[in-house]
Amino acid sequence: MTALALKPWLARQAYSLLLRLGTPAYLWRIWSRGKVEPGYREAWPQRLGIYDAAYRQAWQKDMGSPARPVVWVHAVSLGEARAAAPLIQALRQQRPGMRLLLTHGTATGREAGRALLQPGDVQTWFPFDTPGAVRRFLAMHQPSVGVLMETEVWPNVQHVARCMGVPMVLANARLSEKSLKQGQRLAALMRPAAQNLTVALAQTPDDARRLKAMGAQDVRVSGNVKFDMSPAPDLLARGQAWSKASVRPIVLAASTREGEEPGLLDAWMALRRSPAWPQLGDAPRLLIVPRHPQRFDEVAALITQTGMSLSRRSGWPDGQPDAAAKVAEVWLGDSMGEMPAYYAAAHVALLGGSFAPLGGQNLIEAAACGCPVIMGPHTFNFADASDLSEAAGAAYRVPDVMGAVMKSVSFCNDETRFDMAQKANDFARQHRGAAQGMAALIWGFLPPHVRGNV
Repeated sequence: MTALALKPWLARQAYSLLLRLGTPAYLWRIWSRGKVEPGYREAWPQRLGIYDAAYRQAWQKDMGSPARPVVWVHAVSLGEARAAAPLIQALRQQRPGMRLLLTHGTATGREAGRALLQPGDVQTWFPFDTPGAVRRFLAMHQPSVGVLMETEVWPNVQHVARCMGVPMVLANARLSEKSLKQGQRLAALMRPAAQNLTVALAQTPDDARRLKAMGAQDVRVSGNVKFDMSPAPDLLARGQAWSKASVRPIVLAASTREGEEPGLLDAWMALRRSPAWPQLGDAPRLLIVPRHPQRFDEVAALITQTGMSLSRRSGWPDGQPDAAAKVAEVWLGDSMGEMPAYYAAAHVALLGGSFAPLGGQNLIEAAACGCPVIMGPHTFNFADASDLSEAAGAAYRVPDVMGAVMKSVSFCNDETRFDMAQKANDFARQHRGAAQGMAALIWGFLPPHVRGNV
């Protein structure tokens, strides 16, 4: 082994040793998280590449073949699971016989991923990134190709996959300047992981540039599959019914993160006490949808502490606002899988994660639902989509949360919101088509004995 190769090898060995020593702490963290989200405790040995007899029998009953290749898609959390949907649909359209192996790292991702399964598909946990767990996972499932969504680069996953001849694709790939700098500080570990990718399908030219700087060898700009996400008509209709029942305009705080709600509620209360607050008939209702379900009760308590009346979506009979909800000043969106309905109900949305240095959230789903967006200064995780949306007139940027609250309240009774909603729809529609192109490229990286049967 040359001196040049020795440093990365030592870095990966040290990383693997730390993970092995930390496995009990990792499992304790998973088990503790399961107190709030029971899904974390479901089939937990799979995280170590350990599978019971029932799972093995179900998987081996219909093993992959050249006529039915196994496509492994890893969607770590809820956002990635949603983004994977149009890509998986495109893969199936181009190769109807494929078999899907779907993995996740979070309970919310796992729950959302169930809707993507068809007979013969299997869902399991992403293996903890120790060499043994990864080898057991790959030996068990024998995927023809692995597809990691967006930012998932793991040193042992990439290394073991390369050793076992599994091509690995980083799809819908994005990398912020902040993440690039963090990766470069750990270059001995992360650069080989990036180099072991077969191809990275970047969302934008800037993402491609950063991925190359990280070490990825083959990088192609392929667009963003999130533009191909189509909100379910029944969810849009549900949200429109909520809007009608509300009577009052609705300002949505979408996918808020820890630490954002106190500032939002303070700004909302301050404006309510000011002369700028609209008269009762035009006064908007605040709808808060936290990003993480384990925080629903925490956010409900924060709202109650302000003295404003609260109605929780989970308490609505038959899924529709009841009499108490119709007079409540704040609604809490404490449900999963209904984000399109919340966007459809709102006159305008405040982009969670953008008012603190958290990088923002995906605003493409809001655009697809025709919901204008007001965002803060921190959108580095989705910089290109945010800039394009703003340029298209589908989003509006403000410097802070007080500015966002003031703009959203005035916007509710501004006729220009209809024009902005149309621009949001147009923006989403104009950028569609990435999923089909990515799927075609992924099929092209299958091993020759499988690719010949496409």
